[in-house]
This record gives sequence, structure tokens and C-alpha cells, in this order.
Amino acid sequence: MYIADGWEDYEVLDTGEGEKLERWGKILLRRPDPQVIWPAEDAALWKKADAHYHRSAQGGGAWERMRDFPEQWTIRYRDLTFRVRPTGFKHTGLFPEQAVNWDWMRGLIAGAGRPVRVLNLFAYTGGATAACLAAGAEVCHVDAAKGMVQWAKENAQLSGLGSKPARYIVDDALKFVLREQRRGRTYEGILMDPPSYGRGPDGQVWKLENEVYSLVAECAKLLSPEPLFFLINGYTTGLQPAVLRNLLQKTVVRARGGRAEADEVGLPVTRGGVVLPCGASGRWEAR
Repeated sequence: MYIADGWEDYEVLDTGEGEKLERWGKILLRRPDPQVIWPAEDAALWKKADAHYHRSAQGGGAWERMRDFPEQWTIRYRDLTFRVRPTGFKHTGLFPEQAVNWDWMRGLIAGAGRPVRVLNLFAYTGGATAACLAAGAEVCHVDAAKGMVQWAKENAQLSGLGSKPARYIVDDALKFVLREQRRGRTYEGILMDPPSYGRGPDGQVWKLENEVYSLVAECAKLLSPEPLFFLINGYTTGLQPAVLRNLLQKTVVRARGGRAEADEVGLPVTRGGVVLPCGASGRWEAR
């Protein structure tokens, strides 16, 4: 398992009864997590939560605040700073388990000893974008949601990376990839965090199992003559790590050689000594 255990400002304090209790800086948030099918370890600790997200039977949900705290605040991971803000969809603007992939990409970029261009698709609020910029890469950040792209720019500024070479683009991922092919652009690193289901900026419907193979295959054509890595993240229930490895094997490895691997991604839980599974990642390296 790829475990994101390098955090200081973030912590999964406890898990139980379909929920997780997290510390985001000094703020404690209680959120649903369908993977948690065991009882909590420390019932008293849960009473210290600053807010609790409740799902609605009609879909979606809402936050219940137990005490006052800022609408948004910042947390750090190593030399990076991110803005955190609880949203109406349970999320906070950051997936902390992805820090283990940030570290992996940073190591490859820093060790390359040459210019590196990275394409970040479904790039959300830019955690990976900031990590790659900090390692010295040039990054193209693509997401269909204008608000998320703006949030990513703010995160880069907070991390002191606002002047680094980055393009921030609001677009449909596949359409952008096909245009990049026609332009003759290539990248040393490509990563994507595709949703299970979504819509592009012009209302295009995205369904993971129908679209992801074609997208990965087209992205493989954008790898430069000296590529470094390809990363696919998957949060869809039932999408096993072996599926991600097979995708890379049938597309990137078949076209460019190299080595593909995949595993679950997880976060350590302070109470109980377990690791909380948080989806899966498929990784490809040229060497």
C-alpha cells in the first residue's frame, strides 16, 4: 500500500461506524467514509469535533457546526501550503492521501537533471500541481471547473510558486489532450485523477468505465521521447489496483516499455493502529 505518512498538519484521529475524525491544522472535522465498517476507538474524542457532515437521504448533505471556526484556513505539507474550505459536497479542497504520490513525483522530477513538463488532468485544486512546480517542473493544469482552477492558482501563490511556469486551463480533458496532439506538444510526466462520473464545461458526460481507457491511450501519445512517469488515481468503488495496472500495461507499457505497478492508497489512523484505504493509484515509470 502507498501510505501518506508524512503529514504534520493533517491527521486521521479515529475511524468508526462509517465515519472518520480528521484534524486539519487545529480544526477537527467529522465526515462519512463508507470504507469504515468497524467501531470507533475513542468515543470521547469524537465529541471534540468542530463540525460534522451529515448525508441527506435525498442526496448531498450539509455541515453541522458545533463551534465557530474560520470559513477557510491553511495547512502545510512539507514546503507546500494549501487552502482548506469545507464544501457542500463533503470535501475540503484537498485529498491528503495523495501526498504519497506528490513525494513520488517530486523525487522523479528532481532526480531527472533536465527540464520536465507535466500534464495534470482533472487537476482539482492543484495539490499535485504545486508539488511538481516545487520540484522544478513546468506544469499544465487542466480541470473542467473554473472555480477549482482558481483555487489551484491560489494554492500555488500560497506556496510561493506563483511565478513558476504553469498553465491553468478550464477544459474537457480528452478534448484538450487531442488538441495537444495536434499541436505537437509532449510531456515527461502525465497524471490524472478522473471522477467516477462528471460533466465537462460544455455539459459533456464523463463516466469512468466508458472513457478512461481511451483517455489513457491518447495521453500515452503525449509522452516525450524521454518520459519519466504516468499516474492514474482511482476512487471508484470496485476499481481494483490491478485494473489500473492493466490499463497502464495495455497502453503506456505497450507503447513505451517501462514498468507499471499499482496499489491501494491509504492514511494512517492514530487510534487503533490501522490504515484507512483511500482508493488506488497506478504508477508507470520509464526505467
